[in-house]
Amino acid sequence: MSKVNKTGQDGPFYKLDKRRQKAVMLLFEDELTDEEIAKSVQRSRSTLSSWKNEELFKAAQKQYRSLVVKTDYESKALKKLKELLEAKSEMVQLQSATTILKMAGMLSDNDTPELTRAKVRKANADARVAEARAKSLEENGADVEVLIDKMLTTIERKDSEENAN
Repeated sequence: MSKVNKTGQDGPFYKLDKRRQKAVMLLFEDELTDEEIAKSVQRSRSTLSSWKNEELFKAAQKQYRSLVVKTDYESKALKKLKELLEAKSEMVQLQSATTILKMAGMLSDNDTPELTRAKVRKANADARVAEARAKSLEENGADVEVLIDKMLTTIERKDSEENAN
């Protein structure tokens, strides 16, 4: 059985009695049948089935899984992600950076590498358009601004087409 950090003992797992906690741990390990787990916690198979349908028990399973993964794998995973930031493939680098930022709460799960790249392309295009507008206004006045608006519309259409594919 994996050991979990004993600090901050609150949440659904810690609200369970010792038998239910042991059942959660054994279910996580996935090495025994439900019948064997029930016997190990001195309860019937039907009692274990009943526990597995309780909301508190389900929440405790989720919390325990999170605690074990965090305790046993989080630092290894972060080290690996850090190594992958130096990978030859830019896609691997981007995915690694995205994962790190999501873990840090700095990026939502709705963001994807493709969406991030599209946002960067749009920001770069917007900057080029703004720069061209400013320059054209200094030099030629309003006629060039109409041309730049057409360019911007074309760039936005191309970005929309790329995102749709």
